[in-house]
Amino acid sequence: MDRRSFIKTSGAAVMAAGLVNSSLFAGTSPAGIGMCDWNLPKGSANPDIIAKAAEVTLQGIQVSVATSPDNVPLRDPKVRQQYVELGKKHGITFHSVAAGSILNKYALATEPQSAVYVIDAIEAAQALGAKNILIAFFGNGDLLKKDADGKYYTKTINGYKEHELDDARVEKVIDCLKQIAPRAEAAGVVLGLENTLSARQNLEIIEGIGSPIAQVYYDVGNSWGNGYNVPAEIRKLGNDRICEVHLKDWKTKILGDDKAMVDMNACSKALMDISYDKWLVLETSGRKNEFEADTKTNVAFSKRVFGVS
Repeated sequence: MDRRSFIKTSGAAVMAAGLVNSSLFAGTSPAGIGMCDWNLPKGSANPDIIAKAAEVTLQGIQVSVATSPDNVPLRDPKVRQQYVELGKKHGITFHSVAAGSILNKYALATEPQSAVYVIDAIEAAQALGAKNILIAFFGNGDLLKKDADGKYYTKTINGYKEHELDDARVEKVIDCLKQIAPRAEAAGVVLGLENTLSARQNLEIIEGIGSPIAQVYYDVGNSWGNGYNVPAEIRKLGNDRICEVHLKDWKTKILGDDKAMVDMNACSKALMDISYDKWLVLETSGRKNEFEADTKTNVAFSKRVFGVS
């Protein structure tokens, strides 16, 4: 048996056993396992969480740039330096900065001030050495069209059902991010769009922005729970259009347990197929009062299933 046949045969056996390890099948594997800071004890935009992240075997943290208009800690150079110093001390990477909850309240499509938070995130990411920012579109920031009762309009495209976009809101977001994109390009920071849209819809928005710096921040839990074929979506977007991936389940706090909805093995195989080489980010705190044990379990599971060293 030649080398190619051996890899193909042994790979099929491992896949059948449910022991996906992307490093076996491709020249690349995910960069590491991080966590959103809002899932760590003591909450968002707080450098005190860094030591705890290291204790529970995390390799990185996604840092919130702000929690409210009156609390934007990452604007302060001293706070940024504190992050950098503590990150070095505890071996923690800051792979991304999130403009999350603040944009869910102050929507990019309707609130002019929200563009400032995106710029804050770019500047903070540059200072922390992060390559990506997360720009959230949930809550007030939702980009989907709703009726008077708050229900989504749906349509079928090539046999695939999806919710309809609110074109006016989408147009405003595109116009805003077109203006911000050159600043992100100069900083070397990707604009990662996190939402509940389909891969096709996200690609339309990215094309409208017109910059390779605009990509998708993909959440397997949100997408699976909203009825998308997640492995197919991942393959459609490809490695060049996914900047980072949130890992969580729709029903359980423990990845891969018997209550899980999301097929993490299938997600791993799809990421392997696109040679995904960026961060995987846990967006789960585990069960109540079980943060430490459950996080260590989720980190170990993620490393094993996604082939992270």
